[in-house]
Amino acid sequence: MSTLLEHLQSLVLITTLLLAILLGFALQRTQFCSMGAISDIFIMQSWLRMRQWLLAVAVMLLGTGFLYYGAWIDIHQTIYNSSKVLWLSHLVGGILFGIGMSIASGCGARNLIRLGTGNIKSLVVLVVMGLFAQMTLRGILGTIRVSSVDLMHINLSTSQDLASILHTWIAIDTPLLFLIIASVIAIILFIFSFKDRNFRQIQTWWISVVVGLSMVGFWWISGHLGFVPEDPNTLEPLFVATNSGKMESASLVAPMAYLLDYLTLFSDSSKKMSFGIILALGLCIGSFLSAWQQGNLRLIGFGSTKDTLHHLLGGALMGIGGVTALGCTFGQGMSAMSTLAISSFITVTGFIVGVYLGLRYLERSST
Repeated sequence: MSTLLEHLQSLVLITTLLLAILLGFALQRTQFCSMGAISDIFIMQSWLRMRQWLLAVAVMLLGTGFLYYGAWIDIHQTIYNSSKVLWLSHLVGGILFGIGMSIASGCGARNLIRLGTGNIKSLVVLVVMGLFAQMTLRGILGTIRVSSVDLMHINLSTSQDLASILHTWIAIDTPLLFLIIASVIAIILFIFSFKDRNFRQIQTWWISVVVGLSMVGFWWISGHLGFVPEDPNTLEPLFVATNSGKMESASLVAPMAYLLDYLTLFSDSSKKMSFGIILALGLCIGSFLSAWQQGNLRLIGFGSTKDTLHHLLGGALMGIGGVTALGCTFGQGMSAMSTLAISSFITVTGFIVGVYLGLRYLERSST
């Protein structure tokens, strides 16, 4: 790698780390949680945290729309917007991930935040999630995935984002059409979120803005700052420091697998720090700094054998489900959603079904 590319990679990683630390710091101060947003509806009929999540999506939609319209990023340069819709993989993976995060006390992001405060249970969940993600990416579970659910797909004549699909019927440039669709959906989500009087308190909605803007920032870092139109070594376009070779925002399942690769194969010069790994580490560091500043650092372990088994199973299901669905609640639920990819809507449906099934399982196992 040339010196210029090495410097650019360092810049991308440092910028990602700083933004992730800021996001992790903010998340530790709040109850923002994708799993909690869904479970609160089923358990308490409360939409407060779901309004937080939807507002974050609205902010991210607007930010992504303006970046794409201004030619700062290209939403088609992601793993989410191919022309092949792996509908069964997204649905099954989403359900498995939803069940897993229900019984593991949260998704990958939430467990990283808890780990930063000293939660040993979250460390176990993340290691197991990373191990099973490895197995589903390239191992024995990967062969099962490729020969089963991945076979069921729909091939489109265009990219799977809503703007590209509608462009075949509407004579408007795709970037402008994307911005229009994103703006309309964002306005609807803004209205729905702030319609609740309790939600209008700034201590409730500020985290949504921070999350949304942070995710847009990650798009900008990997898709613009880290984009090289022509790699001097291959003469191909290059997104510096990303494992997928494409533009990335926050997604936390596969990066845990890559982190295990990096730690266990450290002497292999081909294993390097990447955008996803540094983002995950940044969230944990930010959470640690927040908890340390508040004096809330404390070690928390498992309360029983059943508690241990639930978290082991939850981590395994999240590892399998996150890879199968091509993303977690931050990956498919927010990053892919901000590109208006069909896959995100299918996967989020799976998350909701999975959380419901997970909650019913926990309810029965407690009796």
